[in-house]
Amino acid sequence: MRYLDEFRDPGAARQLLDLISRVSTKPVRLMEFCGGHTHAIFKLGLRQLLPPTVKLLSGPGCPVCVTSCADIDRAIAMAQWPNVIMTTFGDMMRVPGSASDPGRPRSLQEAKALGADVRMVYSTLDALAIAEANPNQQVVFLGIGFETTAPTVAAAVLQARAKETDNFSILCLHKLTPPATRAILDAGEVRLQGVLGPGHVTTIIGSRAWEFLPQDYGIPCAIAGFEPLDILQAIHLLVESIEKDAPAVRNAYRRSVDAAGNTVAQRMMQQVFDVAPADWRGLGTLPASGLKLAPDYQLWDAMRRFPVQVQPGHEPKGCRCGEVLRGICEPPECPLFGRVCTPEDPVGPCMVSSEGACAAHLQYGGA
Repeated sequence: MRYLDEFRDPGAARQLLDLISRVSTKPVRLMEFCGGHTHAIFKLGLRQLLPPTVKLLSGPGCPVCVTSCADIDRAIAMAQWPNVIMTTFGDMMRVPGSASDPGRPRSLQEAKALGADVRMVYSTLDALAIAEANPNQQVVFLGIGFETTAPTVAAAVLQARAKETDNFSILCLHKLTPPATRAILDAGEVRLQGVLGPGHVTTIIGSRAWEFLPQDYGIPCAIAGFEPLDILQAIHLLVESIEKDAPAVRNAYRRSVDAAGNTVAQRMMQQVFDVAPADWRGLGTLPASGLKLAPDYQLWDAMRRFPVQVQPGHEPKGCRCGEVLRGICEPPECPLFGRVCTPEDPVGPCMVSSEGACAAHLQYGGA
């Protein structure tokens, strides 16, 4: 805790805020691409503390939130398949899909209430253990997340192969962060001057993976951790780069991130997965932005084992989660926010997830 306390020093935070105020002379729009950053920023009140020249926007950095309605519908249909145990992280239990007919489950939680065997787990290995304990049932793990969680799923698949566990499979919905960042910038709906790089993701992929931002788009990127001084230092680096017109990738999270990243995790991902198109809520289908199981591991591919058919997904009426994820809308601008859509009865995923921007706005408020 002493080590973490070094990054929570109020005096040092004030010094960094003063430094940002002195350096910043022109309006800048910075986007964080990590839901963990979004919640830290709101919890710490950083938007209100920063000078008016610095505006922070939240992006598509919540893996629960960017999972498409069609993929949620697929998971619900798979959970209702005979003899299936569906396992998932807790946030995914309550994310609504497309169903609106009475009697049809809108979420995995509702499917469980109607009799499906849906279980919350804390890791992929928990799901694998359930498969080993229930050899006469098929166990599906709902694999979501970015580059941070994909290596753990790869490790579980490798372990299942080594143990010849053939009643375990993955519904692979993993997504890659840099292509989504490109999509936001290419769309041009928000004009960004800098990107706050995701700390956990970059621990895996390395800061070098963000070099395309200064090279292709002429904007800086600063990798940030999750403590107050981490985030403020990264914002200072971004503002300094913008003021000097010297875009570069800068690392404010050196205790966890280096240029190359976690090469062991990268090799594991490359062994188990192939890069594929993926459907993103709010962004549509993006090429080379997702992961699928490689041919040698298709025995553990739930989509091949359970070929459920679902209709094209559709967003709930009035929900603006897609716009929130693209940074063109703040949660309070959604007509459902805090009224029809609440954490107890969410309409969209941004209110469900612990990393969702709507949940952060409602819990902590913010300008």
